[in-house]
Amino acid sequence: MNHTTSAAAPQRMAAPTSGAGLSGFPRRSVLAVLVCWLLVVFDGYDLIVYGTVQGSLISDTGWGLTKATAGTIGSMAFVGMMIGAVFAGRMSDTWGRRRTIIGCAIVFSAFTILCAFAPNAPVFGGLRLLAGIGLGGLVPSANALVAELVPEKWRSTIATLMMSGVPIGGSLAALVGIPLIPAFGWPIMFLVAVVALVVVIPLGFRYLPETLAPKTTGGSTAKESVGFGSLLRAPYLGTSLLFAIGTLVTLFAWYGLGTWLPNLMQLAGYNLGSALTFALALNLGAVAGSVLTAWAGTRFGPIPTAIAAAAVAAVALVVLVSGPPVAVVYFMLVLAGVGTHGTQCLIIAAVASHYPAHLRGTALGWALGVGRIGAVAAPQAGGLLLAAGLGVNSNFLAFAGAAAAAAVLLAAVGIKIKKSTAVGVSNV
Repeated sequence: MNHTTSAAAPQRMAAPTSGAGLSGFPRRSVLAVLVCWLLVVFDGYDLIVYGTVQGSLISDTGWGLTKATAGTIGSMAFVGMMIGAVFAGRMSDTWGRRRTIIGCAIVFSAFTILCAFAPNAPVFGGLRLLAGIGLGGLVPSANALVAELVPEKWRSTIATLMMSGVPIGGSLAALVGIPLIPAFGWPIMFLVAVVALVVVIPLGFRYLPETLAPKTTGGSTAKESVGFGSLLRAPYLGTSLLFAIGTLVTLFAWYGLGTWLPNLMQLAGYNLGSALTFALALNLGAVAGSVLTAWAGTRFGPIPTAIAAAAVAAVALVVLVSGPPVAVVYFMLVLAGVGTHGTQCLIIAAVASHYPAHLRGTALGWALGVGRIGAVAAPQAGGLLLAAGLGVNSNFLAFAGAAAAAAVLLAAVGIKIKKSTAVGVSNV
């Protein structure tokens, strides 16, 4: 069976209210996509902001944080994201995309703001976990909605470009952190979420349409057509597992770098301002990666492009271990951003195109939810490697290994899809 081909018919039916045809985008759909993108920008900001304040939390708060415990706190948001991604993806298929997206945005904005007033490390970690639930639910729900609002031929490209909001938000976190943290302290970085709460979320109430993916009718089939059970049986089982594990190792590399890079560069002898410019290079590379992989994914396919992107990231991170000149460090971090985030964008695009509309939100939630295990493990692994005295390079090697593993897993996905396509053709 050719999974992608069989999914095409229900995908075209998914959003009859959008008015999207193959010839172009209606104005209201464009506005809805822009609102979703803006929310993803704040999602990205919130994800990277912890990396920008981590050094200040260790040295300035008096909370008694070590590198290992700081890594544990960094993981709390990703634990929440794992919970949010799994359940919000399922909820968006059942309750509707709009309500799920707005609910998740309110949750992550409110609890991020409260982080600025945390009196101690346990409360701060708890607030990060609760914010993470909203963060994790937003991306699969927003991508499921956008996939239903755009013409089918643009679906993969727009899904990839949508994810440019994550590194753009991360770049903003690095940019505003350079002047704001020395002037006002770390809490100001979390108060930026007020903008999402009072500006972007009201736009969501106005412009996001409500869509529900169509369900098959008749007897028990209707009950079995939506949910995780459908992903974990033929014909989707193998591909669903490979997508999830591929996402896990990709997010290990991306969020490990996002969480630890400023601190790693400080440990390497750079001051805070310089360390944050390295984080900026990583995130600007990720922005460029979103654009480049959107083009390449359309031209060559999301899976082959993702394999190449993951390999580029692995090589770039290995080069950093050799202690190259500063200019080369910047360039390698740009390539690492292109590769790690580009791979994740392409995985999302592949999942959005591979599954039928009534499973799309669930499939995205599954891949991102399981993938968050990598995001949870990365901050802790980075801290434990440093606490064990293995040095900065141990982090770069760990993240390079994860990127290489992503390339191998995605190659397996490509082989499996080709075999399924061949079987489907032979059965015609």
